[in-house]
Amino acid sequence: MEITASMVKELRETSGAGMMDCKKALSECNGNMEEAMNYLREKGIAKSAKKESRIAAEGLANIFIDGNKAVILEINSETDFVSKNQEFIDMINNIGNSLVKSSAQNLEEALEVETTEGKVKDYIIAMVAKIGEKLSFRRCEFVTKNDDEVFGSYLHMGGKIAALTVLKNTTVEVAKEVAMQAAAMKPLYLDIKDVPEDVLENERKVQKEVAINEGKPADIAEKMVEGRIKKFYKEVCLVEQPFIKDGDISVAKYVANNGGEVIKMVRYEVGEGMEKRNDNFAEEVMNQVKGN
Repeated sequence: MEITASMVKELRETSGAGMMDCKKALSECNGNMEEAMNYLREKGIAKSAKKESRIAAEGLANIFIDGNKAVILEINSETDFVSKNQEFIDMINNIGNSLVKSSAQNLEEALEVETTEGKVKDYIIAMVAKIGEKLSFRRCEFVTKNDDEVFGSYLHMGGKIAALTVLKNTTVEVAKEVAMQAAAMKPLYLDIKDVPEDVLENERKVQKEVAINEGKPADIAEKMVEGRIKKFYKEVCLVEQPFIKDGDISVAKYVANNGGEVIKMVRYEVGEGMEKRNDNFAEEVMNQVKGN
């Protein structure tokens, strides 16, 4: 039976195994998808497949810089214990250093980049089999700068939060201060203009209802909304936030005082927006030891 590319692709997506392993499995099983999946499992190649339904919301984020290019990434594990494992940390460093030197522009392309341990996607699958937990390359963003710009980077708690900034006409030290601000104060947007219209309209609606519920007449409530929207901007927009080391000035003012301008900000917090494990990992380990 002819083994088509679409068949290999389907088995690869189901099993998480490498392309050549999938092609060999299908050839050995005469194109039967179910038998090929069993073949991979019997060989231990699809060990990662049975972990796909498990939650991986721990892990680490990191930033890698090479000249005028940087990449910020997040790779997840099931437990915080594994995220502190040196092999896991080494894997992230290997992947990050490979990506920042590559021509990849997005996550899909990043998965195909060669590392010292093979392609990123295959490296992760191999580490799943070795470590015994589901690992997931959740996201990455490639950022470039001009020669008159600088990168600022900051990792909090060893990589539980990572913030990357690009500033123009100032120093790396100032850019790092802004990255620390982003890590600590959790801005959602860089500037006022970046706030989506639907988000802004919803906030106006909420603040108007709050004012009315406080007993304010509708016309007064309408006027109060604008003041509260300015406060909203100071909470969610990086450059509008009070600077953490001098609350009398904004981040934009701090940067301007140092001759610069904030161009870009990317902030990753590990597991944000994801469902967290709520089971007892120690109990799970004991159950495995006991053979339950």
